[in-house]
Amino acid sequence: MDTIRIILIGAGETGTPLLRQLLAASFVEVVGVADLNDQMPGIQLAKEHGVQTTNDFMSLVRLGDAVDIIIDVTGVAKVREDLRRYMQESNNRHTIIMHELIAVLLMSLSQDKLVSMKHNSVGYD
Repeated sequence: MDTIRIILIGAGETGTPLLRQLLAASFVEVVGVADLNDQMPGIQLAKEHGVQTTNDFMSLVRLGDAVDIIIDVTGVAKVREDLRRYMQESNNRHTIIMHELIAVLLMSLSQDKLVSMKHNSVGYD
């Protein structure tokens, strides 16, 4: 494995700093970034780097084995539920769903301090 292929769901206050770190890593390929709001800073950053963006996170999830890790930093239970359900139904045994708390842990380790998670109330239906 030369690269780790990642999709990021959530491009706001938690997702954007994480996206910056992912884009800076030579061993990471950011396959796509999803957020309901096209104006989120992470969506703009992804576009600047030629990364696919979408309002439909499931369109990225359906890439299947072309994705190694799905990082969900939305904080929305419905997103987690939809991800888990799809992964079970699709029989995808390759892709890992990474919970936002792990993302916060990794970002905190790199900054040597606990970073905060902030979420606006968003309805993912």
